[in-house]
Amino acid sequence: MTVLTRSQRSPERALPRPRARRDRPRLGFWLVAYAFMVTMAFSALPTPLYVLYQARDGFGPFTLTLVFATYAVGVAVSLLLAGHVSDWLGRRRVLVPAIAINVVSGVVFLTWPTVPGLLIARFVSGISIGMLTATATAHLSELHLSAHPGASRSRADVVATAANLGGLGLGPLLAGLLAQFAPDPLHLPFYVAEVLMIVAALIMALVPETVERPEPRPAYRPQRVSVPPAARHTFLAAGGAGAVVFSLFGLFTSLAPSFLAGTLHDTSHALAGAVAFLMFGAAALSQILLARSPLRRQFQFGFAGLAVGIAAVTTAVWTVSLPLLLAGGALAGAGAGAVFKGSVSTVINIAPAGSRGEALAGLFLASYLGLAIPVVGLGVATQYLSAPVALLVFSAALLAGLGAVGRLLLRRPAG
Repeated sequence: MTVLTRSQRSPERALPRPRARRDRPRLGFWLVAYAFMVTMAFSALPTPLYVLYQARDGFGPFTLTLVFATYAVGVAVSLLLAGHVSDWLGRRRVLVPAIAINVVSGVVFLTWPTVPGLLIARFVSGISIGMLTATATAHLSELHLSAHPGASRSRADVVATAANLGGLGLGPLLAGLLAQFAPDPLHLPFYVAEVLMIVAALIMALVPETVERPEPRPAYRPQRVSVPPAARHTFLAAGGAGAVVFSLFGLFTSLAPSFLAGTLHDTSHALAGAVAFLMFGAAALSQILLARSPLRRQFQFGFAGLAVGIAAVTTAVWTVSLPLLLAGGALAGAGAGAVFKGSVSTVINIAPAGSRGEALAGLFLASYLGLAIPVVGLGVATQYLSAPVALLVFSAALLAGLGAVGRLLLRRPAG
């Protein structure tokens, strides 16, 4: 029998350790993606349920617009105050409270399902999402690089944006199916989402931290954006593109259910959820298909898809055409996914390594302001104009913004 010396045995004993160090970030990467997806799903869960709240409580489109705006205000406040602190506090120390806050939002939905409760629940959910988005995106990028040193960051970018937008699509789909085919439509979807989010918070214990806490801890300050001066125009263009994308998301998720129920007289909650899923699912799919494409090609496809899709959705409302609405929503969603993925990649590329979370928080702040301001404007406009005319004005403004940011982003060298 061969007897190994200590020096001969030690390399064999040491082999599992590096693999374990690699495997933990790999597992953590997918756990963070799950947590990101289910928390984003909850943020869009009420989309097909609002018609039920409207029918029960009798509030109109303007109140619904305020509910959407309250969520966006919560996101903006959170991004300003807490969206960047994970750069020095740590990613997990922000992700777990963010998920827990969304669980609290679910409790408010379940126990206070009137208009004041809806406003508070959506504001609280917005606080959670403002903490989550930039932190989870940066954490996924860092976990991927830790598991695959020197590898391209494309997988992390795809998974982050797919979890973000894919989650926004899965939430309405789940709620719509449960509301249509299961009992208690204003409670059961929230119970299911609460369980999924509690699991997400618990599994964060298995995820490695990727940020070293500096000593002494930096003094707290509200959000600011740190990008090299030469890249500020690019950052502003990426933020503008995110604002256009989220304006479209806000428009479609608020318009589609009321269009189905009010104009087409189709009260199917499953269809309302599926329509929202169609747009966000197309956004996630386009990100996957374009994962290895140069940034310039992503933006070219995205801007073209957005322009044609916005025109199709507007025409669908004027001609009362469900097939055209679905086709336009899918095409606009695919374009939005490509543009948003390109915007996230652009910001990560130009941000200093130690300020990635802060720069991403700035991008998401611009995006969620895009969700709030135009949708509120559309809600006000419908008090004085017919819905098709208001939508036409809104779409023209979106296309103008799209042209402005498109020229800036397409001037960048292909990457």
